[in-house]
Amino acid sequence: MNSHYLDIVPYEQGRFPAPVPGKSYMLYAHVPFCESLCPYCSFNRYPFEEGKARSYFECLREEMRMVARQGYRFDSMYIGGGTPTILPDELASTIRLAKELFGIEEVSTETNPNHLDEAHLQPIRGLVDRMSVGVQSFDNGLLKQMCRYGKYGSGEEILERLKAVASGGLFKTLNADMIFNFPDQNEEMLRRDIALIRASGCNQATFYPLMASPSVEQSLRSSVGTVNYKNERRFYEIICEEMTGGNDPFGFGSVWTFRRGDNGMIDEYVVDHEEYPAVGAGGMAFLNREYFINEFHLDQYEKKIREGRQSIWGSVRFNKRDHMRYRFLMQLFGTRIDMREWQKDFGCTVRGGLPAEYLFLKAAGAFDRDNREELTLSPKGRYLLLVMMRQFFIGVNTVRDKARG
Repeated sequence: MNSHYLDIVPYEQGRFPAPVPGKSYMLYAHVPFCESLCPYCSFNRYPFEEGKARSYFECLREEMRMVARQGYRFDSMYIGGGTPTILPDELASTIRLAKELFGIEEVSTETNPNHLDEAHLQPIRGLVDRMSVGVQSFDNGLLKQMCRYGKYGSGEEILERLKAVASGGLFKTLNADMIFNFPDQNEEMLRRDIALIRASGCNQATFYPLMASPSVEQSLRSSVGTVNYKNERRFYEIICEEMTGGNDPFGFGSVWTFRRGDNGMIDEYVVDHEEYPAVGAGGMAFLNREYFINEFHLDQYEKKIREGRQSIWGSVRFNKRDHMRYRFLMQLFGTRIDMREWQKDFGCTVRGGLPAEYLFLKAAGAFDRDNREELTLSPKGRYLLLVMMRQFFIGVNTVRDKARG
């Protein structure tokens, strides 16, 4: 269904629709610069050049002012990339402006292991609540395949950096992004990664399945090998067993995010924030049943901002059923649908609104609790949602390729 959901057409209005009074929104901001580009990444990113990056941050802040003039307010902000900490002074200025404009209380940003040092962390001290670190694996062989060993250090060095940041208490949430199901990965390597995550001091971990999006399929093949899914389910079962068992277990924040306690945002912010404007080149937004994509090319992005226009490139409108399917997928990805909220928003039950989808997953044994208050996932259901989200994100990456032109 991705070709239907994500059939993006040009958007000519120039700005987001106005906010709905009383509705809760989150702000997404994209920083597309990296010191070097990883072969598995499909996000909008460019090799770092300081002059271009400083000009970009200036435009990003101006776009935030445009959104503020429309009347939007946010409790939370997620800054993705790229590598948002590439220029920590610019990142700090951007966060301060966001807090001033919108009253933001919770900020999440991403980084890479080589930025877990005083020079990069001191400027954002007290401004960031959640730091998400792209670890991917502690296995040195896999890090070399991903072209990360030389850039970010060995698995042992990365682990020590994580421990130091965790013990310093700089962030309410310290998340490690991991990838599993590499062609050369075995159970022993996966179990070691899990054990080291548990020993790292991180209070949140996200285990993404390796995704062979069309745009990176060739680079993946030439670096980590040809992706297949024969081990994916068993590896996922191991992750769930090891992360949620033993002493001081983690709970599910989403199908592939594990956390100790209720420690705020997760990488897939769409679970808790269905509607969110996006600023920055390559940002994606969902507002009022419409999915938006911003300009991907830096020159086109900056041209629009300097002309006083928001950076929206295209959009696709969801009808009511599309919207129900979108929420069904995203909230089940978060492991739970609030049935009373669904009834209030759509005027029907999940079964009444999406009978085929509901009955298919019901027959597959995907549900644990299914009553008037909530719909939750069984262990089998969690894996089915992992597969569905993997394919959804591959579809989103195809849209990114289209936007790149």
